[in-house]
Amino acid sequence: MTQVSKILALAEGEVGYHEGRSNGHWNNDQKYAKEVPGLAWANYQAWCATFVSWLAYKADVAALYPRTASCLTGVAWFKKLGRWSEYPAIGAQVFYGQNGGTHTGIVYDYDATYVYTIEGNTNDSGSAEGDGVYRKKRARKDAYVYGYGYPNFAEGIKSADPKYAKDVPAKPAAKPTVKLANVVAAAKADPKAAQGHTTHAADVKLVEAALKAEGLLAAKYAADGSFGTTTIEAYADWQRKSGVGGPYDGIPGVKSLTLLGNKHGFKVA
Repeated sequence: MTQVSKILALAEGEVGYHEGRSNGHWNNDQKYAKEVPGLAWANYQAWCATFVSWLAYKADVAALYPRTASCLTGVAWFKKLGRWSEYPAIGAQVFYGQNGGTHTGIVYDYDATYVYTIEGNTNDSGSAEGDGVYRKKRARKDAYVYGYGYPNFAEGIKSADPKYAKDVPAKPAAKPTVKLANVVAAAKADPKAAQGHTTHAADVKLVEAALKAEGLLAAKYAADGSFGTTTIEAYADWQRKSGVGGPYDGIPGVKSLTLLGNKHGFKVA
């Protein structure tokens, strides 16, 4: 999973979050300041920049974004690194208003006319009082848009800026496919048969590697292509952990296997 896909997936999952309310008003009490080291003091204050800092921290890309509750500090941080542009980019931090000090968010897409963002401490009602995390669509040439800070993603950055044309990330390799029927057959195979649990070993190895990454299967069992008793027990633990519901019998089902594949880079057929 690329660095930009990690932070954007996390941002997408926060859409719909709302800050607290008191005395009939939104009050800026939110989880983000409390969960970012060094920013707990910023709770009950405007939190758009804090939200981006939280995303970077939780997505394990904290070094690529400024950790701050201040939009102006964020602008200065990117400019000092020479990672500033008037063009949008996927995963860029967008800044609004005079000198970029009014508001901020993160870009998840753009086209020739619009930039599409996820922003904290905003709303969809037109009110001046922000209340949560929303997707926003803004005209690229709107005077309110000040500019964009570019994180230095390891995989490069997809940008509308001609200067960054060479930094467009390579197309990701196609995900390998695990056939549900194959791993079910392997899990149900007779261990005394000629092939036993090693049937469909290529599919099983992908599942084993994912179970190992989840901390559910010891390394010595995680690459043998055998869906034996130990792997069945590990998969039953994954069924419980994934929250898809029982039975927790260690026999892969489409929901639990798809969740495992989404986390660990394979698709299910």
